[in-house]
Amino acid sequence: MTRPEPSPTPEQLDALREEIADEVERLERRMKSSADTVRPVDLDPGAVGRLSRMDELQNQAMARNLRDREWQRLADLERALERMEKGTYGTCARCGGSIQYARLEAFPEAATCVACSR
Repeated sequence: MTRPEPSPTPEQLDALREEIADEVERLERRMKSSADTVRPVDLDPGAVGRLSRMDELQNQAMARNLRDREWQRLADLERALERMEKGTYGTCARCGGSIQYARLEAFPEAATCVACSR
């Protein structure tokens, strides 16, 4: 039988809070600067060749996918900050057990313990 993992210490929580806030700020800056990447593609057949249009559509789809993932990560990180404010950060949202500090260090937005995330 495994021993339950203790909750993160106040010092560890402070370090995680700072890391999350820095990542939120970085993502917000990056998303503002990459807004032009997800612009509509000019589909004027006379403007560029067929392969160039296909490349541009593929690049736009990849940029949109990346932006969607960044929006999701930003929302997850903001929810983690909310859990910190409520005092529930580090507590599994499913089983109520502690989330290992190593997991929070690797994935500060984690809302579930390893067992519940499977």
